[in-house]
Amino acid sequence: MRIMRSWMFVPGHQERMIDKAYGLKLDVAMFDLEDGVPPGEKNTARAMMPETLGRPSEGMRRFVRIHPARTREIEVDLPAVIRPGLEGLTLTKVNCPEDVLWVSAVLDAREESAGLQRGSIRLLATIESARGLIQAPAIAAASPRLVGLMFGAEDFAMDLGMFNVRQGEAEDFLYARSALVVAAVSEGLQAIDRVYLDIRNPAGLEQDTRLARELGFTGKALIHPAQIEVVESVFRPTHAEVEYARRVVDTFETAEAGGAGAVAVDGQMVDLPVVERARRVLQLASEDASD
Repeated sequence: MRIMRSWMFVPGHQERMIDKAYGLKLDVAMFDLEDGVPPGEKNTARAMMPETLGRPSEGMRRFVRIHPARTREIEVDLPAVIRPGLEGLTLTKVNCPEDVLWVSAVLDAREESAGLQRGSIRLLATIESARGLIQAPAIAAASPRLVGLMFGAEDFAMDLGMFNVRQGEAEDFLYARSALVVAAVSEGLQAIDRVYLDIRNPAGLEQDTRLARELGFTGKALIHPAQIEVVESVFRPTHAEVEYARRVVDTFETAEAGGAGAVAVDGQMVDLPVVERARRVLQLASEDASD
């Protein structure tokens, strides 16, 4: 799966918001059956899933956020969502590899009978507790269905007994966010950062997203369409980054062809890891250009 930068929660019981999501330039819509749906509306959201997932989608991937593994609620969620159109499940409150394996086993048993290719439904595991963070490397390695790990800051703060979470500060949860990135990257997975709750503060969102990118995150969870453009812009390579990457690769390859061992670009020495990062920037830029 190519890099997905914008992952937006969409309440699964609100048809108006579902309609709007299908009209957005968005990487992933996460139709919600969990915390974004009031208890009295859960069955309504489940009943809407066939129509929600059955619509044609141009580029936007369709995930559904379900209740935690091995709970009564997930037993009702899964029959409602395992159907054509579903491309992935966002797993909540993942504390150990067994949570991922339990869901994977259910999918193995039900995909083909639902008209889906076995293994086609991918998983995004949300880390929302201290135990989950400690287990994150093992969780990341649990199943080939996994495409990424996502940091759930609100439940994580509650688990730690934090009474005041500084939503305006980009540096909060720095250790937890870094640890999640390391766990995800260790298995070649995407790392998705926490939501930024203040939808009226685009400058704060930009600051928070820039730090996320510097930490190694590849995308961010969103709660409002107005956040999409900021997140996409920050995670997309800039023109200056692409031009520098091109100079690095061209200079290195020219020097390599001539038998030179060390080269410099803009006064800085360039070695193979720098070249590989530059090639990755060019690959991302190429993918963006093909959209």
